[in-house]
Amino acid sequence: MNMKLKPLGDKVVLQHKAAEEKTQSGIILPDSAKEKPQEAVVIAVGPGKDVDGKRVEMQVKEGDKVIYSKYSGTEVKFEEEEYVIVSQNDIIAVVE
Repeated sequence: MNMKLKPLGDKVVLQHKAAEEKTQSGIILPDSAKEKPQEAVVIAVGPGKDVDGKRVEMQVKEGDKVIYSKYSGTEVKFEEEEYVIVSQNDIIAVVE
């Protein structure tokens, strides 16, 4: 993948996994009832940032599946795709 969207500092570009279309019992959800997904795939990673003169390394890499804070990030649309840009601190866990 040739990503033209390059994050700066400790920012990470994420792409949502698709929101659930129906409940476990089979009820189809309208768009207004779908929860914002918190699980995403890392598309691009910034170089990290300096804190007190020391480089803080990034803990995620492209292709990682992650869970991030529910109300964090900036949603952007780039080349017909939707992404969320978050700080590394907003990523809660890597899904293995």
